Amino acid sequence: MNEQSDGSPRKTALIVKFGQIGDVIMAIPAADSLHRQGFEIDWLCGRAVLPLLACYSWIHPIPADDRAIFHGSAISRARAVTALWAAIGLKRYDLCATLYYDRRYRLLTLPVRAGRKRMLSMRVREATLLPGRHHTDEFVRILLEREDGCQMDSAPPVRPDRLPLSPLKPKTAPRRIAIVPGAASNLLHRQVLGLEPESLRRWPIESYRALAKRLVERGWEVVLLGGPDEAWVRPHFLETTVTDCIGQLSLPEVVSVCDSCDAVISNDTGPLHLAGLSEVPLVGIFGPTDPAMRIPRRPLSVGIWGGQGFACRPCYDGANFAPCQFNGCMHQVTPEIVLRELDRLLNAKAQGIPSPWRITFPE
Repeated sequence: MNEQSDGSPRKTALIVKFGQIGDVIMAIPAADSLHRQGFEIDWLCGRAVLPLLACYSWIHPIPADDRAIFHGSAISRARAVTALWAAIGLKRYDLCATLYYDRRYRLLTLPVRAGRKRMLSMRVREATLLPGRHHTDEFVRILLEREDGCQMDSAPPVRPDRLPLSPLKPKTAPRRIAIVPGAASNLLHRQVLGLEPESLRRWPIESYRALAKRLVERGWEVVLLGGPDEAWVRPHFLETTVTDCIGQLSLPEVVSVCDSCDAVISNDTGPLHLAGLSEVPLVGIFGPTDPAMRIPRRPLSVGIWGGQGFACRPCYDGANFAPCQFNGCMHQVTPEIVLRELDRLLNAKAQGIPSPWRITFPE
């Protein structure tokens, strides 16, 4: 048994959070806080986020076949759950935290012996992700069982301590800007559950194309980021010289590529949170979702919230979007607005001016 510096046994915690990149990243600071209190951290995760969690030396990822568990036949589901039980059922934990509301997730940790078992709950305030609050701070509050009192400072993202090198060549242009023109879906929904992308929170591809053109006209390099399912965006940039990394990077490599850029521009999606693990300027574009709950709260990070004056904003309830044929909130954010905020961040960094995270609105 591992011991702490004072000779006492180390406490152990099991975190259950699968494949939503943003939610996983926003839960890591809570796990880090537990680790700093002397906990060993095991993390039950899906295979999609496994490479990222493996970049934290203090996290022991336990991969599960989430595709079989959530989308497989009865036989494959039973086999996957049985294999999961075999992986986690023999160890005793001081804390088992299942970061979901759906009570069916309790089945996954049924054989786990734990001094305390915690799960999200809509009935108990102490276990509810309160609306309007950043999920990172809410995960910290819930996992550490902090009182719901005045708290001035938000928990910043926790950077991985062992990242791979960026696969990009050294830049030759004055600036290198990464954009994420295609991604807008929940990784668990897309890869595991087979659901359609949540396109309402995607900034229009025409706006990304116009932005890329403006950046290239400045003599800057533009890097396209996105997963294999975002290959559809490539034809939109055939007339613009870009560095295409779509579908070519692992999650840790996305962070490393962001490190090698001067800034990142993305709507509310997984790569936005991956970019939040870097230290470069970050412009997030929001509409249906509230940036106060999701923008990485670190320096040189700004969320532009489109839809100013819209009665329907925000329309995301944590699980679904309202029926909408035209996401006018995202169209309200123009390339000129994004360029303005990008230049403000770049100038602040160049001049060493403090630039805490903030939210701005189209004027």
